[in-house]
Amino acid sequence: MSRPLRAFLLTACLGLASRAQLSSDPVKAQQQQAQQQQAQQQQQAQNNGAAAAAAAGAGAAIVATQLEHPPEDPFAFPAPTPRARQLLGYASPWTLLILAALIVLLAALIQKFDPKGRKRIRRVTILYMLYLTSFALSVVFGFIHADGWARRTWLLADLLEVLVVIDFVAILLFDLVLLALRIDVANIVHDIALGAAYIFAILNILHRSGVQLSGLVATSAVVTVVLGLSLQATLGNVLGGIALQLDDSIHVGDWLQLPSGTQGKIVAIRWRHTLIETRNWDTIVVPNASLLAENITILGLRSDQPVQHRMWVYFNVDFRYSPEEVINTVEDALQSAPIPNVAAVPPPNCICYDFAKQGAESFGYYAVRYWLTELAADDPTNSSVRVRIYAALKRAGIPLAVPGQTVWVSMDDPQHQARKVEREQAHRTAALAHLEMFRQLDQEDLAKLAEGMRPAPFGRGEVITRQDSVAHWLYVLTRGECEVRVRGEGGVEKLVARLEAPNVFGEMGVMTGERRTASVIAATEVECYRLDKDIFQGVLRRRPELVGSISEVMARRRVELLSVREDLNAEERKRRIGEEHKHLIASIQSFFGLDEKH
Repeated sequence: MSRPLRAFLLTACLGLASRAQLSSDPVKAQQQQAQQQQAQQQQQAQNNGAAAAAAAGAGAAIVATQLEHPPEDPFAFPAPTPRARQLLGYASPWTLLILAALIVLLAALIQKFDPKGRKRIRRVTILYMLYLTSFALSVVFGFIHADGWARRTWLLADLLEVLVVIDFVAILLFDLVLLALRIDVANIVHDIALGAAYIFAILNILHRSGVQLSGLVATSAVVTVVLGLSLQATLGNVLGGIALQLDDSIHVGDWLQLPSGTQGKIVAIRWRHTLIETRNWDTIVVPNASLLAENITILGLRSDQPVQHRMWVYFNVDFRYSPEEVINTVEDALQSAPIPNVAAVPPPNCICYDFAKQGAESFGYYAVRYWLTELAADDPTNSSVRVRIYAALKRAGIPLAVPGQTVWVSMDDPQHQARKVEREQAHRTAALAHLEMFRQLDQEDLAKLAEGMRPAPFGRGEVITRQDSVAHWLYVLTRGECEVRVRGEGGVEKLVARLEAPNVFGEMGVMTGERRTASVIAATEVECYRLDKDIFQGVLRRRPELVGSISEVMARRRVELLSVREDLNAEERKRRIGEEHKHLIASIQSFFGLDEKH
């Protein structure tokens, strides 16, 4: 019989025997039943103790296992070796190297594509250095078994690591990706997005560390209310700065006119204030709330138009001159040649905007309106426009009006007038005598030419003669400098010569009737005199031998212009001068009718 069956039969027999004995003695049966219950309770207690011991052992084993193999953060870089894991926890030294490499790469990209973003590279570098410092401190605390400080510094390192990564993402997005897509985002949008990411990261790390955020949020709300009540003005300026940049109303580089009349250029829009640099080399700090509360004028800004601001220059002219004549004279001068910082479209124009009131003055009020393209150069450009107006009116013989309250007293008897004419005549004759073209003329011929000279002043940049235009006058330059320019292929003008006083130009058209072969532009303020064909005709008819000397000078000048265009060598220039000399003699004689007589 098997051992289990034998034990079962023995147990059954003992049970039957005990039952029989208990049925025969009820008192003893009750005692035995109580002893059995007590034995069962002791057995159950022993079983429970054994189960608790087993559970404790299992828990200890689990804890030991966790201490030996701590759970890893799925977002952290694993340590390369168990020894490094024991010293460094979840972080890895490779994290430091990877982040440093990313800083170098982003710095190179920013330097190439967006140099203005270098300050953000400096900020992320500072954060990285703080992260590196906290990392090193935590390692040191681990070596000296300062576990409390090690955990604190690891928490700080974890936070700084997340902030560095957030800065990397912000630089990549705002300074590289959006720049490549040509999407312009205000700086304050970058700052708000970065600040929100910082706050979210800090709260998340604190929550993971076991900090109860409900109490922190309640405390922050109370502090926010207190700060809001005590810093209303500052918060108003901060919100104003956010609004100004988010609604894209003003930008760095815009020119503003403040309610006080002060004008300046925006150089920075910050959280609390806006910096404006004026033309006086001053900087104005304007609270952002003021910019939102006042009517601010943005100078020169119009939708889909270039930045240019209309300017006014005023002058007065006597009633003796027709307003139409004054307007045409001034507009021709302003539009004939470009003026620096003056827009070509719309072109500058002149208006007569008022006459003398109640007979107090004897002149009309005029104004030139032009559009300024460089808003920082208002006064210098106004001065250039006034010079152009003055020279144009003087050429036309239209003087500026003398104020009505000024009284001029002059002793202008016939003798005084004669002396003035004599001095002017001597000045003109001396100017002609210094010119190579007229050196063979005697005093009588020079005086004859001087009588026909008419003053023609020009301001800097004005076109005196234009290439391919019909020639009416020869110009005698007595003061200043001029540039001779030739228009080549493609309409590009090339500087071929610079004329200094005393000199003469424009002789080719007057002497032969040909169109202008070059443009002459005033390089400085110049004083010229005009001579027309009729004056020359009278002199040449009396002195026909002058044709040879005059044509020689003209031939040399023409070949100089041709040598610039065609790059002639010395021998070719000499040959061409001889040919041009003969050709010009025939042209001058034909133009003035001298060949009919000789």
